[in-house]
Amino acid sequence: MRLLVLGGTRFLSRAVAAEAVARGHAVTCACRGVSGALPDGVEHVAWDRADEAPAAISDASWDAVVDVARLPSHVRRAVAATPDAHWVFVSTINVYPDDDTPGTPATLRLHEPRTDDADLATDPDAYGPMKVACEQVVAEGATSSMSVRPGLISGPDDGSGRFAYWPWRLGRGGEVLAPGSPDDPVQIIDVRDLAAWIVDSAEQRRTGTYDGVGELLEIRDLLAQVAMGVGFEGTFTWVDQEFLADQGVEPWAGDDAIPLFLPRPEYDGMMAHDPTPSFQAGLVVRPVAETARDTLAWFRATPDAARSGLSPEAEARVLAAWHARA
Repeated sequence: MRLLVLGGTRFLSRAVAAEAVARGHAVTCACRGVSGALPDGVEHVAWDRADEAPAAISDASWDAVVDVARLPSHVRRAVAATPDAHWVFVSTINVYPDDDTPGTPATLRLHEPRTDDADLATDPDAYGPMKVACEQVVAEGATSSMSVRPGLISGPDDGSGRFAYWPWRLGRGGEVLAPGSPDDPVQIIDVRDLAAWIVDSAEQRRTGTYDGVGELLEIRDLLAQVAMGVGFEGTFTWVDQEFLADQGVEPWAGDDAIPLFLPRPEYDGMMAHDPTPSFQAGLVVRPVAETARDTLAWFRATPDAARSGLSPEAEARVLAAWHARA
């Protein structure tokens, strides 16, 4: 298979390119090449996607294209340059406006598409609507296509540092602040599993729309698997969301946040997508314990690895306040 990966230097697109090379495919990565190193074994075509596609893209024949773009103009140019290829477009669960509602692509409504390009630094709410528009461009312009809407992608090389907080924290041991209710639903997907499924789908020319999500778990069970993967020695102290808010603890990501923590019930659906349709379409996910083990090994071996979440001092302060209150 001749595979064109639009990207290839960062996280998911890089994992897709590496997986395809490992399977023996001829892989070309089209990107500026300034965001990181490309995997060994790929051909690089320099392309700033604000410009028209170079002849090395538009004059070539491709079996499949994988794209992770978020700007509609970038996707329009790429689809126009590769009209005969099968497309796998990587979208996001942020296309769904109802964060409080669990479901599947067949049951959840979408944002209205935003067809112009927006600067997410000044307009972060444009992300989901632009991805809806990108999906529509692919569905209407490609000869055949599949859209994948991932949730929280985790594993080695994660530049967001969101999941990495938990292997790092449990790897340190001791008393751990566990956020919210132990039965809150959560789900992650390992970048390597998502990449393998994307390459499978390109090989098989799979069509349709799917959520790229892992097994639905209660957070107590996910943290138990992380604990198993990193050899955790310590205890969990569950702190309710009202107290966390009073202490200035933020949800999801940031230096003042606890990753995987989301306000309930406003976000009951964000990490509670039914993975059954995706599993039936060939997605296979590894145990969270394996993802946690490998993430911690990568984190410890990477001095500049990102880690979102509370510092040890901030966590200790919140725990002390919780115990004093109790």
